[in-house]
Amino acid sequence: MNAALPSVPLYAVLGAIVAWLAIGTVGLAAPRQLRFVSRVLFPLGSAVGLGLAIVAFLALGDAPSTLVLPLGLPDLPFHVRLDALSAFFLLVLGSAGAAISLFSVGYFRSSEGTPPGFICFLYHAFLAAMAAVLVADDAYLFMVAWETMALSSYFLVTTGHRIPEIRSAGFLYLLIAHVGAIGILLCFGVLQGGTGDYTFDGMRSATLHGAWPTAAFLLALFGFGAKAGLLPLHVWLPEAHPAAPSPVSALMSGVMLKTAIYGWLRIGFEILPEQQAWWGVLALAFGLATALFGVVFAAVQTDMKRLLAYSSIENIGLLAVAFGLALLFAGYGLPALAALALTALAYHALNHAFFKSLLFLGTGAVLHATGERNLGKLGGLLRFMPWVGWLALVGSLAAAGLPPLNGFVSEWLLLQSFLFTLGLPSTFVNMLLPVVAAGVALVAALGGYVMVKFFGVIFLGQPREPALARSHDAARIERAGLVWLAAGCVLLGLFPATVIALIDPVTRVLV
Repeated sequence: MNAALPSVPLYAVLGAIVAWLAIGTVGLAAPRQLRFVSRVLFPLGSAVGLGLAIVAFLALGDAPSTLVLPLGLPDLPFHVRLDALSAFFLLVLGSAGAAISLFSVGYFRSSEGTPPGFICFLYHAFLAAMAAVLVADDAYLFMVAWETMALSSYFLVTTGHRIPEIRSAGFLYLLIAHVGAIGILLCFGVLQGGTGDYTFDGMRSATLHGAWPTAAFLLALFGFGAKAGLLPLHVWLPEAHPAAPSPVSALMSGVMLKTAIYGWLRIGFEILPEQQAWWGVLALAFGLATALFGVVFAAVQTDMKRLLAYSSIENIGLLAVAFGLALLFAGYGLPALAALALTALAYHALNHAFFKSLLFLGTGAVLHATGERNLGKLGGLLRFMPWVGWLALVGSLAAAGLPPLNGFVSEWLLLQSFLFTLGLPSTFVNMLLPVVAAGVALVAALGGYVMVKFFGVIFLGQPREPALARSHDAARIERAGLVWLAAGCVLLGLFPATVIALIDPVTRVLV
């Protein structure tokens, strides 16, 4: 990009946020015009997502760009910043969001409880709020965007609000989201160090003594962990994802959970001036427990969307393990190894956005075609839904961590990171890490079994119900969204060197 115009990508990101909000507002003005909302507004939203992904890709190698907006309260304006870390997660948001929006063109119906125009408004406000979280450069804008993200996703989860179980799932999600938000708010209060300056620049320059850096880290681990689904704050996730419409589930699992990972990285590495090794041990312990819990419970599910929700808990656990390992290396003064663990983290975050979104959208197509979510009543759908079936196979193999697809590369990088831990100056850590590595390998193996069960039960064998013979494949526009995500799974697996080079500016910002 042109060095003389460092703010151009940032203006483009802000333009994408405004465009999403405008699209949602138009949908709100035509609440029951299903054809207009689905055939015009959602494709426009997809185009905005694609444009955001392109801008974020081009901005990855640029110097940080900042701007003070004429918005907010008197003497408390909004600050925004675009650097490599925020650009990477904007790339995740734009690329996955564009495909999900494309699939949504043919998905939503007028009889699902909430008028389609209102769904359009909430959906695009959700996208805009996530983008605003990623460019916020002060606690005020961050919390406004964070709460907007929580509220819009709550109303999306409760789209079928006439069903009591869906209302209960939405309430639980909103409760945990606000408990986590309190932790994040307290974390910002600690980080400002008594200066009263709640900009992130002010926090970077604040001097924290004694136990205050640890307090900030623990509050961040708790607050963002609630949004990510880290054990024991995971309880909302297996309830909310099955309750939400499938494109919303895809957006929440594939993208929204990554905003919590972004928060961990922003505070743990970029705002806090130094890391402590025992922080990494703590994150490793919670991450491994979360991954094992998620994969074991995924293996025994009979509801296909609940299975994928527990699988998301498993993958969040793996991301937390990578985060903990990076903290451990950084705490021992090994920046190159910390960069390796962070590369595995960023790679897996991108991979998970693609393959989990693909799988959730595939379940949405199956649900619309059959009216069933129970694995015991499905089967043999590959012959009736070949497009969905074969594309879901790509997502299943990627989620199982099999080469040459993308899930294999990031899981292999994470396991490679453990091979360099033998020389750490702590006997306890040197004894602990092989156990964690073995646990990660076990999670990967069980994850493969879960995906074999998911695909085999739904698409292979004989139909378990006569009505399944009347199933129909996804519409052409829905197939386009699925193909987009499946192609991403293949390309991210075939060109790991290119992807790692893409992640390199992010690791340089963090370490």
